[in-house]
Amino acid sequence: MKTALLLIDIQKDYFPAGKFPLVNPLYAAQNAYLLLQCFREQGVPHVHIQHIALQSDAPFFVRGSTGSDIHDSAAHFVGEPIVYKHYPNAFRETNLLEMLKAWGTERLIITGMMTHLCVDATARAAADLGFQIIVAEDACATRDLAYGETIIPAEQVHKAFLAALKSYGRVMKADEIIALLAEESIKQLSLRQPQSKIQNPKSKI
Repeated sequence: MKTALLLIDIQKDYFPAGKFPLVNPLYAAQNAYLLLQCFREQGVPHVHIQHIALQSDAPFFVRGSTGSDIHDSAAHFVGEPIVYKHYPNAFRETNLLEMLKAWGTERLIITGMMTHLCVDATARAAADLGFQIIVAEDACATRDLAYGETIIPAEQVHKAFLAALKSYGRVMKADEIIALLAEESIKQLSLRQPQSKIQNPKSKI
């Protein structure tokens, strides 16, 4: 199955000393990086998504600011695909869908920030567009939310949104996803091997 990795808004303002720090963003970014390296090594499509605020007085991710840059923990390399967005849904008014269609993508591995906003909005939109989705639960992060006088801790926000996203696809840990992809790759190779022998009887493989 043709798969692509999305890294959503892993940007400096979400980290300590940024304008809008989340809870444990580095842990999430490190797990996203494990997936990123896996996709890089296998030459599989991966896309960095960077949110740029449209308003110059926005509280964070202001265009041209250091805080809007992708964090070093999941750094974007020159030449890698990147999508710039202005709304929580990474498909809205961007070229993300066209990019994925050009690759023949059928399934998305979704990582990034924030679980309750851009990750959620993008995952739901992807499912509605016909993609199979897997959300990497330990490669996403969020923050405490307030509702009236009630403060909902980030851990509960994170788990509640992941629980809801199970209605749209799978929710797995980063290492489980890597193991799944490795297993699928081995199966694909085993299916191709008999054909290779038929096409090339002299092969020792």
